[in-house]
Order: sequence, then C-alpha cells, then structure tokens
Amino acid sequence: MPVVFNKNIDEDTILAVWKIEESEEQLRSGLQLKQHELDFISSLNNGKRLLHWLSTRVLLRTMLNTAEYIDCRMDDHGKPYLPDFNYHISLSHSYDYAAVIIGKTKKVGVDIELIKHKIRSIRHKFLSDVELAQKQIGDNINGLYVCWCAKEAIYKWNGRRGLEFKQDIHIKPFRLKNEGKLNALVDLPEGSAELTVHYLKMGDGYMLGYVVA
Repeated sequence: MPVVFNKNIDEDTILAVWKIEESEEQLRSGLQLKQHELDFISSLNNGKRLLHWLSTRVLLRTMLNTAEYIDCRMDDHGKPYLPDFNYHISLSHSYDYAAVIIGKTKKVGVDIELIKHKIRSIRHKFLSDVELAQKQIGDNINGLYVCWCAKEAIYKWNGRRGLEFKQDIHIKPFRLKNEGKLNALVDLPEGSAELTVHYLKMGDGYMLGYVVA
C-alpha cells in the first residue's frame, strides 16, 4: 500500500493518496471491523467498490497513526465523520487510487478522478456557459477535470445535500497548470462564500482537488 502523495497542508490538516495494490484479504487484515461494517461490506460486490471502501479506512487509520479501531460513519447527508474524534474528514477514490484528507480545525473536501475524454460529453451538466467560455476550460480535458474535482471537493466540504454543481458553484477564471489553485463562489443557504481550491494532476493520469476552509 504505497502512499504516493502525502502533504501537510497546515499544522492541523493532512492529505494523503495511495495506489491500491492490495487484495481484499490484505486490506481487511489491516482493520478491526465491527458487525455493522461487516454487514455493509457484505452488500458490496467483490471488486473496486469493496476495495475502495476498505482502502480509505486503512489509509485513514494510517494517517491517524494508530493500530486501534477507528469508527468511520456516514451522516444523514452521506458525509463521513469520526464519532470518536472531533475532526473533519473527506474521502475519495477512483479506480486504482484512494484519497483521504483530515482537518483538525477546518472543514475539508477532496476528490480524485481518473482523467477520461468522455467528460466532454457531460460538461454542460456541471458547468455554466460562462464557465465554459473560459479558454482554460472549454474543450480542455484537464481544465474540465480541474473544475469537476473542484466542485466535487466543495460539495464534500459543504457536507449537505442540495448544492448544485452548475447553479450554485461558480468557478472564477484561473490559470491552468499541472498544479495550482482557483477560486470559486458558492451560493449557500446562509449566503455566498468564496473558497480556494487546490488541484494537482498526478503522474498516472489522475486529477486531485481539495479545499480547506
């Protein structure tokens, strides 16, 4: 389970990514699963969904530097939380990679995606015409994935259902690089907020985006 990316974003926030190379048995051997977790994973088909679930939990325990049981649950909005820790967490996975971000004091969100050309066919579903008119987005696959990861990370940061990618999250013009940041205006029920999202194109053709605020 090699950690391929590890970053201390600030003194209270850490982000890690690893490539999933283990079998189900190897991942399960690194966890002490309770009955409610065993019941849940028994509902998953053997394959990537199960490996993703197991790998994020093992990575989470690795980042917390403990061999003890870590209880990770989902609230009514589908946001992960740790009942035994007053931390903010966000989980993501895509094909052969898993990502976890932990914030001790600030809310966090992370998304990792395998870059595929088919994103062009759905760009109008998550980007407005104003956003698509930006030259670094438009028909640029990397730009489209930066925006998708940014909006997904913001959605997870918010942690509540109802936030619409196209209507409620607005990407401001940015300079597209292999690693950089952008600002986004977010229309929340309590008012508008401007968030900074950092992104990174990884070597294996994956895009990573995260927000801490």
